[in-house]
Amino acid sequence: MSDFDAVVALAAARHGGPEALEAKLAEHRSRTADAIAAIPDARILAEMTRHLFQGGFSWKVINAKWPGFEEAFEGFDVHRCAAMSEEWFDALLKDTRIIRNAAKVRAVQVNAQFLLDLAAEHGSAARFFAGWPDADFVGLLEVLKKRASRLGGETGMRFLRTLGKPAFILTQDVVTALIREGVLTKAPGGKGDMAKVQQAFNTWSAETGRDLTALSRLLAMSVESGPYH
Repeated sequence: MSDFDAVVALAAARHGGPEALEAKLAEHRSRTADAIAAIPDARILAEMTRHLFQGGFSWKVINAKWPGFEEAFEGFDVHRCAAMSEEWFDALLKDTRIIRNAAKVRAVQVNAQFLLDLAAEHGSAARFFAGWPDADFVGLLEVLKKRASRLGGETGMRFLRTLGKPAFILTQDVVTALIREGVLTKAPGGKGDMAKVQQAFNTWSAETGRDLTALSRLLAMSVESGPYH
């Protein structure tokens, strides 16, 4: 695994130099733990829902319909959504304001109950997410995979970054960079590979002082020159 300065140099060369690179990184800074802890649980459920519905659908379509989602799910009140009746569920499957996917609608109910469980355990779901150590990000992904619904893999990674949690996202570009840097030999396929990824990010974070989000974006930008990372 090479010194991360080499990764930064590659990214800077692709993105207009060091100053331009840092400006792009500044566009997506993580929130502080206190800021994450202050997020209402309804907004957390909303972001969970947005990301699980984006899976397999056009993000542009989901974003355009989002005001309708907010109305249909009654502002994502976690108690209301967790107690979703069969009548409400059936009505949502006929509601043209949303994408009418039964499995994903049911996932909203499951995730609402998950957030209520976290609130009972930690005072609020937001406090749970805020307090989870970045050095065990893969452990947090496992919690989402086991206890939430349809928030495994990249969907969970994107959801956590949206909350402001420092997060790596294993896009094709990031995986390509991790292979180049000798962290992986192929796309990650299990807990062993994910442990290697976590260790690499922890090492680079200690070396550079950058968080998981910045490191992930720098890896992507060292491969890709496009605007989205």
